Amino acid sequence: MKKILIIVAVLVGFLGFTAMQDNKAEFKFVEETHDFGKIPQGKPVSFTFKYTNTGNEPLIISDIASSCGCTVPEVLPKAGTPIKKGESGSITITYNAAVAAPFNKSVTITSNSKTPKKMLYIKGEVEAAK
Repeated sequence: MKKILIIVAVLVGFLGFTAMQDNKAEFKFVEETHDFGKIPQGKPVSFTFKYTNTGNEPLIISDIASSCGCTVPEVLPKAGTPIKKGESGSITITYNAAVAAPFNKSVTITSNSKTPKKMLYIKGEVEAAK
């Protein structure tokens, strides 16, 4: 009888452990920071961050916000579109290099992933026009 109780307890523990596994969607970016280096003033620059959904559920980006108006993000596929397990997407960030100065900007992505808020960063230095 004790053996049966032990087997049942182990089985219940195992089932409880597997039920606690987090099966949410998850981002896997190729890189999360991009350094433009030195760029000329007055010429906007863009970089595309590529990602894959490595989770088990569809990934849905609900919002994307930049740290200032000089940084404009574009999401493909469009926000709200489910990205299935193993599928990829991209976020292109364009920086308006209007002011000659170093810059360090961020974009916040809100989604249904294990990490609901994800940050991407761009940096560089705008050189004055000659």
